[in-house]
Amino acid sequence: MLLYFLPNALSPGSIVIIVIAALILFGGGKKISELMRGTGKGIKEFKKALKDEEEPEEKN
Repeated sequence: MLLYFLPNALSPGSIVIIVIAALILFGGGKKISELMRGTGKGIKEFKKALKDEEEPEEKN
């Protein structure tokens, strides 16, 4: 019965905040910073790859 009302009671934003707070409390801040650093590097490499793919098309 609780699972029926739970998705309606919590918005996606509040669920994200709860998950982040739980990770900080139980996972430690150092692990989270390493995870975010890796995510940032991955996004940067992805954007660079997209940019590199677009350049040859513009030259033709």
